[in-house]
Amino acid sequence: MDQQLAAQLQAFQKQATSAGENVVFRVFPAKVLELQELIQSTSLPNSPYHKDQTSMTTDPAVYPPPESSSVNGDLPQSKKRRIENDTSSPQTTGPREDVQFPHLVQPNQHLVTLHETLKRECEELVALTDHVKLWISLTMPKIEGGDNFGVQIQEEVVAELLRSQESAFNLRESVKNHHLARAKICSKRIKYPNLEDYALSLKEHDEGQSYLARQHLNDLRNIYAVLTDLIHKNIAKIRAPRGNNSIGLY
Repeated sequence: MDQQLAAQLQAFQKQATSAGENVVFRVFPAKVLELQELIQSTSLPNSPYHKDQTSMTTDPAVYPPPESSSVNGDLPQSKKRRIENDTSSPQTTGPREDVQFPHLVQPNQHLVTLHETLKRECEELVALTDHVKLWISLTMPKIEGGDNFGVQIQEEVVAELLRSQESAFNLRESVKNHHLARAKICSKRIKYPNLEDYALSLKEHDEGQSYLARQHLNDLRNIYAVLTDLIHKNIAKIRAPRGNNSIGLY
């Protein structure tokens, strides 16, 4: 390998090591305390995670369709038709004629705010664990027989990091599932506005999502706490998986 390229690669590995250790010894503990403080504040009435906050923000009312946009109001009918059929043109905000039920049910903006926090935390968790995973992977020694106990510890830590990332992906995906489930209830609400059970179902759904948002904070806090504890307890083997154990063999 070219000496200049080797030097650049070595500098990259040092940077990865520094970033990984900074995450483990500074960022992870700080995230545990930050999320713990946020969890403790959820019992306060002014907390956005308090159960009463969500129940007051659910709007089950069915609103009439928004007024058609007047952007194309002065155009000839043939010109209008060409513009509407042109998929490259910007879509208007008015209701489409082919929509069977163009009425509107407002989203719960309070839950949208909570989910934005959840998405941000999940994305941060994935990014941080990527730094640690890269650091540990680069410290793994070459494959050879004997004295692989430290390597097994490294592999178990990497596996735990992967499980943490998978949990973050699932929590991130729950936001989409929430909107899909809520859309189904809202569509029934629009189609059958006289059935109050759909309005109650919508309220129960939002309250359940608020409860899950609080639980997701606990899940994220626990992930950071477990990773911090696991890595700190095994830091010697992670840094030097094949330490000088030859003295103990004689």
